[in-house]
Amino acid sequence: MSELFAPGEVARRAGGRCLLAPKAAIRAVTIDSRRVEAGSLFVPLPGTRTDGHEHLSDALERGAAAVLVERRRWPRLAPALEGLARASGAGVILVASPLKALQALARAHLRRFPAPVRVGVTGSSGKTTTKELIAGILARIAPTAASQGNLNSEIGLPLASFQVGPGQRFAVFELGINRPGEMDVLADIARPDYALITNIGTAHIGPLGSQEGIAREKKKIFRWFDGRQKAFLFEGDAYYAYLAAGVRGSVIPFGPRSTKGFEGSEDLGLDGTLIRWEGLRIRFPLFGAHNLANALAAISVAVELGAPGSAVREALEAVQPLPGRSQLLRGGPTVIQDCYNANPDSVRELLEFVKPLAWKGRKIAVLGSMLELGERAGEEHRRLGAELAQAGFDAVLLFGEEMEEAHREMSRLGYPGLAEWTADFAALRGRLLDLVEPADLVVIKGSRGVELERLVPELIEV
Repeated sequence: MSELFAPGEVARRAGGRCLLAPKAAIRAVTIDSRRVEAGSLFVPLPGTRTDGHEHLSDALERGAAAVLVERRRWPRLAPALEGLARASGAGVILVASPLKALQALARAHLRRFPAPVRVGVTGSSGKTTTKELIAGILARIAPTAASQGNLNSEIGLPLASFQVGPGQRFAVFELGINRPGEMDVLADIARPDYALITNIGTAHIGPLGSQEGIAREKKKIFRWFDGRQKAFLFEGDAYYAYLAAGVRGSVIPFGPRSTKGFEGSEDLGLDGTLIRWEGLRIRFPLFGAHNLANALAAISVAVELGAPGSAVREALEAVQPLPGRSQLLRGGPTVIQDCYNANPDSVRELLEFVKPLAWKGRKIAVLGSMLELGERAGEEHRRLGAELAQAGFDAVLLFGEEMEEAHREMSRLGYPGLAEWTADFAALRGRLLDLVEPADLVVIKGSRGVELERLVPELIEV
């Protein structure tokens, strides 16, 4: 691991006070005490189940070079930690907010490396896949840093930033938000030279208030543009004109009509899409029109950055579905596992893809609640129920409190197939395993919070 910060540098960069000076350089930054090793800086953050301050002793015992501590907590923690830190030679740095200190360290780190072209990807859906596609293409032409997995939040993006180092030509970041003001922080850290918005949908509409609110916050990815940068927008987005207005830099549309060199495509069903581009035939293994849009977004950005056709084809043909996102599992019943998240737009896209598929067995949908919809939760779940009534499934199993509204709407409209709702996961599992047969196609989709992926291990053994 290369050096991120010199021993005496962390406190200054983090805006803190060095209570005990680190003796070793910082070579990694982590928020998980289980991942601490020699040279690590441990940043304690509050979580849903625990608070990182409860694991400071563990971090020190594992050899942390330094730890951040929220200033107001130190008097209570000092008796247990100060001796341990002195004995191990670790630094203790007091800060007003460990999260803001982490973000300040990420900003300082990235400012040291102005050479890599920074690409930022945001949007209501498709951003992780698009980020992976862009990074996959660029990595074939030059050293490229990229956010790992979905490190895209006010915590994740700073952690991803520390992957950038000397010798890299590109850095690709994902910027995800779920509250007003978060993009201000993320855009300031990343300051992308090329910024792409996949779409404006309804993900996190509860905290953000409306689609207009989502568009307003996503547009802030362009806020540090000074005229030299490039913005990429989906050609058919309802908010295209709003997003493009006033951007200080070039605005480049992407999509079937706009992506340079695109010559059409052929839907291969569950086997993906055949893309014809610049005289090439690219067998793209991710299925659905939404993934085609992601591919065209990636092509548009990569070509602007000088990627040749060979790099584009190799990267798109080699891509694999990310865990929990459009995964196709074959063996017993065929399973589409898309359990990472769900919102009205992404569920609708999946239903529209599955409806025309020819299938010898039955089509079964297992759908979990769509969360973070705020006041629109009831309306959106009823609308989903109406769409499910016409979606061509032989059976629909609905899970979660919010999905009761969808079930009622399906019943009201006289859906002729099997439709059941439960808020009991054990009951859902039992019903699905009793119902499914090896020839079936099972579609599993739900928000992260309902954890429908728990169904998969037993299901694929049917």
